[in-house]
Amino acid sequence: MKSVLEIKPDISYKSAGKFEETRFEKIHNEIFKNSVEASKIVAQEIAALIRSKQAENKFCVLGLATGSSPIKVYEELVRMYKEEGLSFSNVVTFNLDEYYPMTKENNQSYHYFMHQHLFNHIDIKPENINIPDGTVAIDELNQYCVDYEMKIKNAGGLDFQLLGIGRTGHVGFNEPGSHINSGTRIITLDHITRVDASSDFNGIDNVPKRAITMGVSTILRSKRIVLMAWGQNKASIIKRTIQGEISSEVPATFLQNHTNTTFVLDQSAASELTRFETPWLVGECIWTPELKNKAIVWLCQETKQSILKLTDRDYNNNGMSDLLAQEGSAYDLNINMFNVLQHTITGWPGGKPNTDDSHRPERANPAKKRIILFSPHPDDDVISMGGTFSKLIKQGHDVHVVYQTSGNIAVTDDEALKFAEVCNDFIGETECDVDFPAVINFINNKTENQIDSLEVRKLKGLIRRRESYAATRYIGLKDENTHFLDLPFYETGRVKKNPLGADDIAIVAAIIAKIKPHQVFAAGDLADPHGTHEVCLNAIFAALKQLKPEPYMSDCWLWLYRGAWHEWDIHEIDMAVPLSPDEVLLKRHAILYHQSQKDRVMFQGNDSREFWVRAEDRNKNTAKIYDDLGLAEYEAIEAFKRFDY
Repeated sequence: MKSVLEIKPDISYKSAGKFEETRFEKIHNEIFKNSVEASKIVAQEIAALIRSKQAENKFCVLGLATGSSPIKVYEELVRMYKEEGLSFSNVVTFNLDEYYPMTKENNQSYHYFMHQHLFNHIDIKPENINIPDGTVAIDELNQYCVDYEMKIKNAGGLDFQLLGIGRTGHVGFNEPGSHINSGTRIITLDHITRVDASSDFNGIDNVPKRAITMGVSTILRSKRIVLMAWGQNKASIIKRTIQGEISSEVPATFLQNHTNTTFVLDQSAASELTRFETPWLVGECIWTPELKNKAIVWLCQETKQSILKLTDRDYNNNGMSDLLAQEGSAYDLNINMFNVLQHTITGWPGGKPNTDDSHRPERANPAKKRIILFSPHPDDDVISMGGTFSKLIKQGHDVHVVYQTSGNIAVTDDEALKFAEVCNDFIGETECDVDFPAVINFINNKTENQIDSLEVRKLKGLIRRRESYAATRYIGLKDENTHFLDLPFYETGRVKKNPLGADDIAIVAAIIAKIKPHQVFAAGDLADPHGTHEVCLNAIFAALKQLKPEPYMSDCWLWLYRGAWHEWDIHEIDMAVPLSPDEVLLKRHAILYHQSQKDRVMFQGNDSREFWVRAEDRNKNTAKIYDDLGLAEYEAIEAFKRFDY
């Protein structure tokens, strides 16, 4: 049977330096280019196991997980059932966990999730499906958990356990403090876990405080374990789990004791492992320009010195002796790196007219550029690059802001009700496109997990649209240069969106073709909680690829900004735009025009700060790092990376 253990990771990820040492790592892991590729490999292993058990006329006992990580695995298993004849008739499944209390019919239940993504689409026998029951009476729960354990044991134990990992390091719902000998039981959910789930439940107040979960010991008895993790948000906990000491504070570290465990990761989730984050501490590297820049910035931060103060000893004492030998001296390395960073700084993000642009991040010509600023949601523009946005307008460029989605799902019912009541009071009996009494009635009688009506979604979208106009007018943009695409993939009325479609790409391509930009700014931050940024960016990539043969595209540069979640690392920045104190205040006020996103942010992810606070802190921190490295001191800096599409 082909195992993930036999699959080689994407080789291009090691292009920064050929090193194979993994001496800091205590759990075997494989890294793939993306989650789609990795999920197919995991699905292939599961399918091979099912078929091998069928050949032996035995049951295949699978432990299954929920959440976003395994969805693509389930999609591939369903495809293999439909297209390749993979049968699940001999499969017995045990799910890891379920919220408590939770009815099976609730669309946030894991019972609902598993049937939606897998069981309803394959030939598994209903009696072979086992999912913890969130409706068991509390006084019967202990015996129920004992019986669940015995049912796994009587089935012969778990042949294969699929896992995800939470930011607390939980596997299943084994939160920090869980004992290695713990069995199936009811557990109180960590606050961080509930915050992470809050967007699915439309607010943390609606997230159950408890859950039923398989125990750590139950998981460790599995014959084979595969844990999957995708994205930058998981990088920190993956490093702690793979490289840290075994501790109940990070329950996933107990997997270090399992002899047949593989972590399957994408590049972002693996990015903080020592062999990728600081490979010079592991072994010899191939010193590409990017890796060299990364290492020197790290060395400055490690030694708390500016670039021009680094010495030969600093390089030699921190694993960079081979770099020093290659370059000749610390002096040469320092000067070159200082110049690299110096040349990223510009107060002219659209290019400075009539100047030598050989050492500037943007072209001087044409002096007046046509610019598209793509914003996935109706506030990412000002949150991520409000200061640069303002500069581009003031410096005479033809700037267009393009909002890709309506953002309606992020408006609370209370906010929508307030606007509906004001409109109803103002309009009275006058005819109107929106039936405000119906909207008010719907919101007041809305049931748990009910999808908003089309009129409610329209109202919520209009709230965000008008907030966007207010913000862009404050920045100085003409209304006719503000565009709303309302891409179809987003308009489901649910947190879960549809896949990117041809219609979405065509809409994005049309606005690019209409404006024929010299510059495109787009969100390169893929860490938003529900993946909207990634889908929006993929729509832009696909549209640019379609349009590439057009003559005007040869003059179009793509700049990526980061959103409210992460900033570019210093060595990744190609353009750093300084902001004055007044520009920082202007940006703050523009963000505050998005009042529906203030105070009660529905999808704040793992950061409880308001968006304007996050943005200011991030921009000021970037400026401080530049200052610490020995460059000019600024109030704040917005950062961009150029992308060759």
